Amino acid sequence: MPVRKILIADDSSTARHVLFQMLAKHGYRCILAETAKEALDKAKAEKPDLILLDVVMPDMSGFELTRIITRDAATKHIPVILCTSKSHETDRLWGMRQGATNYVVKPVDENDLLAKITALG
Repeated sequence: MPVRKILIADDSSTARHVLFQMLAKHGYRCILAETAKEALDKAKAEKPDLILLDVVMPDMSGFELTRIITRDAATKHIPVILCTSKSHETDRLWGMRQGATNYVVKPVDENDLLAKITALG
C-alpha cells in the first residue's frame, strides 16, 4: 500500500516545518506532533501510513516510542523511520532493534528520504 499520510513527530518546530514542506510538495498529507505522547495519540487516532520520528524528545525518547508503537496492536502495522541528529552506527542499530523500519540522519537528504518512503509502498 503506498504511503499517503505521514505523521511527523519532532520537538523542534523548525525540523517539523522543514519535513512538512519537503513532503507536502510531493503530495503527502502530513500530520504534526510535538511530543512523543502526542505522536502516540495521533498515531492511534489518525492511522498514518508512516511515522517520521525524532529520537531526542523531552517526554520520551524516539527509541522508547518506537518500541511502544511496534508492539501495540493498534499501531504495529505502521512503519517508523527514525529521523535524528544521532549519527552513530550504534544509535542506528539500537533504533532498528526497537522496531524502526529505517533510520535517517539530519539534515535530511530529500532524495534519500523520498526513496525510503517509496520503498515502503
